[in-house]
Amino acid sequence: MSLATVRIATFNLEDLDDRPERGAGLEARIALLRPQLERVRADILCLQEVNGQRRQTGGDRELLALNRLLAETPYASFHRVHSVAGETGELADKHNLVVLSRWPIDAFEQLRHDLVDAPGYRPTTALPPEAEPRAVEWDRPILHAVVATAADERLHVINLHLRAPLAAPVAGQKLGPFCWNSASGWAEGFYIAMLKRSGQALEARLLIDRIFEREPEARIVVCGDFNAEEREVPLRIVCADVADTGNGRLAGRSLVPLERTLPEARRFSVIHCGQRLMLDHMLVSRSLLAHYRSLEVHNEALGDGLVAYATVDGPVESYHAPVVASFEMAAR
Repeated sequence: MSLATVRIATFNLEDLDDRPERGAGLEARIALLRPQLERVRADILCLQEVNGQRRQTGGDRELLALNRLLAETPYASFHRVHSVAGETGELADKHNLVVLSRWPIDAFEQLRHDLVDAPGYRPTTALPPEAEPRAVEWDRPILHAVVATAADERLHVINLHLRAPLAAPVAGQKLGPFCWNSASGWAEGFYIAMLKRSGQALEARLLIDRIFEREPEARIVVCGDFNAEEREVPLRIVCADVADTGNGRLAGRSLVPLERTLPEARRFSVIHCGQRLMLDHMLVSRSLLAHYRSLEVHNEALGDGLVAYATVDGPVESYHAPVVASFEMAAR
């Protein structure tokens, strides 16, 4: 079988929706987002923050805004899987995960506390005090798809969106959306947010090890918005680098962040308050790294998300850059 260039991409669309109360109109957003997707030219595309809409009151949610965005592009005919909310089987109102593939998707699953129980925690600063611990649950699931890129060739695609490093609510400690009643209340909310983010990273690592148990030479790519840079805890948990495990026999189970192949000046997917940060990542197994050829981060027109929040009326673009990796491998 001949080899072909396979392009895998991840892109946080930032609250893609068609409801006026959710910001700029959808057509204005499509005018900017569709050219970005066309430039990506992905064979497999992982999307985050895709909102669900209803055609009518009481109807099931659908990906209506995404369908309009992808219309008249090759992605409209791609195979597709998405995450759902809880046990209802219905799309979430906000922040669904989507995987699109040129090739058939043989299997898929979502995980949210399937491999890691929600830790119990009783806040110290809650007002009034809480008598019992409460479950600290992840904000979103993890989406795992198995793509049949060619006969007898399987690619494990894991799409995730970890919680942002914003303090989680604590009873009686919030004066407004971003204003806290006490420094201790904010600190505890920030700690709870870290529990959520690190806990979901642990669930992703357990999923990766489960795949390796079944397929020791599995080709795995983990894509998405980690809301963390490479040396922060969530990335270290998912990657399980030998420098952290201290066991050379586990090297084959570590994942490699592809942004390491980029010059440092190009290594950012978000600008936040003037800081250039790499928060959107593509991590690959060693068996897939053998087929890796290049990485692109389309950050040339990236704006500062924090500045835009305060100064731009109805922002239409995403303040995340698409990240695209090219591989040379067998493909249909």
